[in-house]
Amino acid sequence: MNVWKLTAANKIELFDEPVPEITDNKMKVRITKVMLCSQDAAVFRGQFKTKHPIVPGLFAVGIIAEDYSEDYPKGMRVILHTYLPAEDSGSAKKDFSEDDYVVCGQTRDGFLQDIVTLSPDELTPLPDSVTDEDALLLHRVALAKEVVDKLDVKKGQHIAVAGASGFGILVCQLLIYQQAAPILISADQSRLDFANSCGVYYTLHVDDNLLDKIGTLTGGRLADGAVFVTNAKDIDPSVAFQVCAREANVVIGGPVSGSVKIDADTAIHKQISVHCLSDYVENLEMAINLAANKAVNMQNFKAKPVEQDTLAEFYSSYVAYAEQEEKDYIYVKML
Repeated sequence: MNVWKLTAANKIELFDEPVPEITDNKMKVRITKVMLCSQDAAVFRGQFKTKHPIVPGLFAVGIIAEDYSEDYPKGMRVILHTYLPAEDSGSAKKDFSEDDYVVCGQTRDGFLQDIVTLSPDELTPLPDSVTDEDALLLHRVALAKEVVDKLDVKKGQHIAVAGASGFGILVCQLLIYQQAAPILISADQSRLDFANSCGVYYTLHVDDNLLDKIGTLTGGRLADGAVFVTNAKDIDPSVAFQVCAREANVVIGGPVSGSVKIDADTAIHKQISVHCLSDYVENLEMAINLAANKAVNMQNFKAKPVEQDTLAEFYSSYVAYAEQEEKDYIYVKML
């Protein structure tokens, strides 16, 4: 079977390996699509602490390869879990530089391979109402839901969202779903225009009059809370503290593909509660329900396929593409 591996920073190679044997309560899953994202690009560049060789690919969907039970019949579509609890090290010395969760495609082998073996708690079945392309974004939706929950949003509150990346737009859609009023802030007008097309009504371009503009939308007040989206590259994180009221909740959250440097002076002065999120493993079933019920609208995010036979050449160019925060997202056709 085909297995793609990063053998060093900036080097990806294709290997032909045997199909893995089934052990314990594992099931064979045939990978059908693997999304490429900014985190994959960061792993490729060597920005994360990664041991080579490693199979890349953080987010994937697949099908059960054989009949296992009524609950897991052959051909069932599933989303694969990216973030998993790390194995208990027992009495062995623990490396406290590592997280308590492993990340598939980053700290353990990912999904850019034909077949993987997984246990039932490492995947979730997909309903027919959620397409493969939408399913590739479900980990993002799950994290966006937790960001909104951390804000403790009340109906009618104004929440500033600093950063108009795709993740920022998903956060805004979920805020609207919970009857809050998101105000999306960016220095990139084209991203704000795209957000408008995704149903985000209040958008502001960053300039010296930003606080006055916030007051115009809120009736003379600052925002009730704020989010800084970690993959926003056109806006300073401190904006999230500046635009919200005293003792508000601010979440710094989203995909981590580089460092985020924050000046916390304003947060300390305003006694702001700051929450930091980069993944959330418990929300996947909720994310599926949100997608199935159209609480998030992913139709404007266009999925663009890449064939396996062009992947090695494409991967290097994708690094530059991932930095642009495009409206489209890329997935590899594995089947």
